[in-house]
Amino acid sequence: MNNFDVVIVGGGLGGVAAALAAARLGARSVLVCETDWLGGQLTSQAIPLDEHPWIESTGRNASYALLRARVREWFRRGYPLTAAARAETAFNPGRGNIGPLTFEPRVGALVLEELLAPHVSAGLVEIVRSAVVVGADVRGDAVVSVTVAAADGSVGGPRGAGGAGAGELRELRGTTFLDATDLGDLLELAGAEHVIGAESRAQTGEPHALDGEPDPRDQQAFTWAMVLGIEPGEDHTIARPRDYELWRDYRTPVWPGSLLSFEVRDFVTHRTRERPLFRSSPSAGGIHYDLWHARRVLAAANFEPGWPGREATAAAWPMQDYWRAPLLGPDVGEAERAEALEGARQLSLSLLHWLQTEAPRHDGDGVGYPELRPRGDLTGTPDGLAKQPYIREGRRIVAETTVVEQQIGVEARPGARGAEPFADTVGVGAYRIDLHPSSSGRDTVDVDSWPFQIPLGALLPVRLENLLPAAKNIGTTHVTNGAYRVHPVEWAIGEAAAALAVFAGVERCTPRAVRADAERLERFQTLLAGRLGVQLEWPDFGPLTPLRRWGYVAEEGDELAGALT
Repeated sequence: MNNFDVVIVGGGLGGVAAALAAARLGARSVLVCETDWLGGQLTSQAIPLDEHPWIESTGRNASYALLRARVREWFRRGYPLTAAARAETAFNPGRGNIGPLTFEPRVGALVLEELLAPHVSAGLVEIVRSAVVVGADVRGDAVVSVTVAAADGSVGGPRGAGGAGAGELRELRGTTFLDATDLGDLLELAGAEHVIGAESRAQTGEPHALDGEPDPRDQQAFTWAMVLGIEPGEDHTIARPRDYELWRDYRTPVWPGSLLSFEVRDFVTHRTRERPLFRSSPSAGGIHYDLWHARRVLAAANFEPGWPGREATAAAWPMQDYWRAPLLGPDVGEAERAEALEGARQLSLSLLHWLQTEAPRHDGDGVGYPELRPRGDLTGTPDGLAKQPYIREGRRIVAETTVVEQQIGVEARPGARGAEPFADTVGVGAYRIDLHPSSSGRDTVDVDSWPFQIPLGALLPVRLENLLPAAKNIGTTHVTNGAYRVHPVEWAIGEAAAALAVFAGVERCTPRAVRADAERLERFQTLLAGRLGVQLEWPDFGPLTPLRRWGYVAEEGDELAGALT
């Protein structure tokens, strides 16, 4: 059967949240996932949760809180935790500095499967794995169907099991279509008006927008993450990568020296800082401001002595950011995109080889950490690299509402006590405006922001009536995308998009008509908050706290380190 209430293209966190929300509201959806793992940036891209400091108690939807709880339950149920670790309410398997819940990507994929399993069994969710969208049938201002295909020529299983046979395409028809891909692939195929790259200050008025003309090639760097373990006394040195000499000798004005070093550029101050693999001792606050502890996904101290799992960390470090070429643009073809993707892989492999062979050791015992072992068993790959690169920025819709820096940025809102409120809010989020080095050669932008809301208008394309963004492709600018791109916000966007699709179907109206009618909008927001447990606004903290940087990006003695003031 190829007719669905909701067709969801993209199996990342936004896509999974959308499928869960549609099922809970009684709608039938199909979820097209690019790999065999659901979860996108959390799993197949190996990026542990990037979250705000209040996530344990507020600033998240009920379904996102359930995801976090199920992760902790998974470890308590099956892993040999120490008594102390088992008793921790906010148990953190990896004890990573980047946030309060860091864990191996493989477990994230398993937990997401568990969340969807009852809805798959009920026939409300069908999952098409290792598939990409290759076409869209658009009539007037509405999408009628999308066509998906797999790299190996088979989509959705054998004929007779609801999928296409080997070598065939599969057409998926639906009432509403959601684009939950990292690059906004369906937006382009459907002809939706969209933006690529950076806007100019003349267009948006944003303090940190570009001077001069907009630049579609000005896109945030992307990163090919990897998961590494450590096996003392063993040698796991990989073969010298093809581009090792290139990256060892590479120099750029936005970086202090070679990317294959422990010298990094501070994202906020642009000063040079040392960020070693390990620090011999923690800071006065007990935090190790080093690379290993940043996104550590398994911490040996949490497990019973003798457990062979040891430690592991997700390596998605500043020196792995690939900015030599963009992935999108009017003059970016498949060959250039493939070259950029391979370049990012080569950069991460080169960094690993350098760490194993030439990096100065923290203990003073010569150079190299040959004991570093790629943990392909935790990434589902043969080499320990993630299945996909972590893409921070793709196509963004031209929307009824475009969120700009003046609505969420602290510097851009002088005298304000918080972000601008949106009457059509469909969720909340909080993250700094954090822009990694740009593919046009621009340096980082990392500035304070206020906890913010997600406006429904940012989910509504200016023309197409039944295509909705469900990930990082909503109506933001290049600047504000730097705050809206993280895990809990992507989840909230996907959940809101699916709920909007189902609600509009029940109301027999377009998604746009929900926002246009105040009474209908109020009923939709009541559905979100009541049926789904969506948080629509931030609680009254008194004077709201802007998000300053925290975690491994700061260091001991830094006036901004860990500050939330």
